[in-house]
Amino acid sequence: MKTKILVVDDEADLELLIKQKFRRKIRENVYEFLFASNGQEALTRVQETPDLDIVLSDINMPVMDGLTLLSKLPEANPVIKTVMVSAYGDMQNIRTAMNRGAFDFVFKPVDFSDLELTMDKTASHVQQLRETLRAIQENNILKMYVDETVLNVMGQPGFENKLMVSELVEATVVFMDICGFTALSEVLPPGDVVGLLNKYFDQMVQEVIAQGGYIDKFMGDAVMAVFRGDYHLDRAIDAALSVRNVIQANEDTLPNGKLYRPEVSIGINTGEMVSGNIGSASLKRLDYTVIGDNVNVSQRLQSAAKPGQIIITEAIYQRVKESFQCNPVGEATLKNKTLPVMTYEVVA
Repeated sequence: MKTKILVVDDEADLELLIKQKFRRKIRENVYEFLFASNGQEALTRVQETPDLDIVLSDINMPVMDGLTLLSKLPEANPVIKTVMVSAYGDMQNIRTAMNRGAFDFVFKPVDFSDLELTMDKTASHVQQLRETLRAIQENNILKMYVDETVLNVMGQPGFENKLMVSELVEATVVFMDICGFTALSEVLPPGDVVGLLNKYFDQMVQEVIAQGGYIDKFMGDAVMAVFRGDYHLDRAIDAALSVRNVIQANEDTLPNGKLYRPEVSIGINTGEMVSGNIGSASLKRLDYTVIGDNVNVSQRLQSAAKPGQIIITEAIYQRVKESFQCNPVGEATLKNKTLPVMTYEVVA
């Protein structure tokens, strides 16, 4: 990778000398040199050239000296590193330069072999810094698409060696669907549909996170959330109640002037399920999720729920009836279930 270097010095013959000494590496595209005769001109070059790697700067120059330039460079470009190249190598100048952020100090008359080693070392440091910043940026972008709980699992040592390994976990799954939104999307412009959906999803996610759950996936106008750890069932029901309240509080005016008051239908189920990466390691397309009958039942309960209802099975009702107010709904025939299932509605 080519290293881009700005040389800042008011000695007119230095530019010619640099080009002569490093002509081979310039020809091979290893180095690219730019030149400035003082600190002020250098600042302009730095602002115009964001991919600069190194500044080689003298100290004693007209208009703006090298030490003043040092103090201004972090604001102009916080990534590039400066090597001072000066005959003023007394301890006071060296300490001032280092305190103002110089990466290294080379004395005049210049030993060009030593300067080359210093430039390579500095360029390597800048490259590592850029890679670190890029990784941070990519991680921040990744957090917009992958739940942080999943990222924490992915960050565990040896995770890449057990991509397809799964585990049996005890958890609660909540399916939440925005009722009637599919029909609404048929009469609204796509931009309005996405705006409303993102607004409601954001409100739902905040309530899930507040109760220690994580979003497994978004599916059209539905959300699948998972709760693990202590009191996962209670926390899931608390989140569902909060989601219902916050969604029902919305009142949006549609382009046709009509008011839209969204509602959610919610299904909750708990028990053992398989947690792990589902997909193809060869294709490098994986989905970290939970699967199993208990997950399926949660989705079937949501399908059976009416707008505004939070539906659970009788088995869950027996576990939470002392903590939550529930009303019997009746038996429901769930998909792929031979026998009807007694269901209850969580009221509060």
